[in-house]
Amino acid sequence: MSQETLLSPTPMLDFQAPAIQELIDRRGWRDLSEDARIGAAYDFVRNEIPFGYNADDTRSASEVLADGIGQCNTKATLLMALLRALGIPCRFHGFTIDKRLQRGVVPELFYPIAPRSILHSWVEVLRDGRWIDLEGFILDDAVLAALQKRFPDRNGLCGYGAGTNCLQAPAVDWNGSSTYIQSTGINRDFGVFDAPDDFFAQHRQLTGLRGGLYRLLIRKLMNRRVAAMRRGRVPEIPGGPENLEPPASQGNPVGGHGNG
Repeated sequence: MSQETLLSPTPMLDFQAPAIQELIDRRGWRDLSEDARIGAAYDFVRNEIPFGYNADDTRSASEVLADGIGQCNTKATLLMALLRALGIPCRFHGFTIDKRLQRGVVPELFYPIAPRSILHSWVEVLRDGRWIDLEGFILDDAVLAALQKRFPDRNGLCGYGAGTNCLQAPAVDWNGSSTYIQSTGINRDFGVFDAPDDFFAQHRQLTGLRGGLYRLLIRKLMNRRVAAMRRGRVPEIPGGPENLEPPASQGNPVGGHGNG
């Protein structure tokens, strides 16, 4: 990947769109240091684009900004677009996660028909000659705080959109190092891509009738659940504490990526 490629717009990374350029100009992000530019874009996507489910993973960055919500893949698209607009080279890393990570957000009635593995991603930024993984932007502070309050004695949690071994103090704040909040749910690594466009040209999910049901009904119910979680109403997951743990066959990939 050339430096030019890592800074280029694409149909999904449409950072030349007026709404994105106006946001950057209004916030004065161009005048910041490199570290602060990364942090400003990261913090915006983490907390000013609340955790929620868009109609499709292939929403462009400007569409995600207009939606005002996002999940792992759509927030990654917006973050990449902001970073490239600010002159920060970045790339896309694609995975799947076990569907248990979404339990508690997906209504139990529909959980059995959810795909066993769900497309997932994080952003990698090139800084000082090394790649840094950014995944901790997915859950906004209000959702994370609700989970910490609901499970004060737990460190490991796989559910409600979280996949972490350190729930009470996850590495989600930008401080120049990698950040993670769903990494313990990862069960397949597809490698790195120049842009999300390239990944989703090869990997798609929720097509046909199941895709239509998701867009028209299930995601709206999921977004209601997430909104309730922000108010402190975290739904019960059936099956007891064992269903809050990562699948036994999976390890935590943190430390295994980001240096390629």
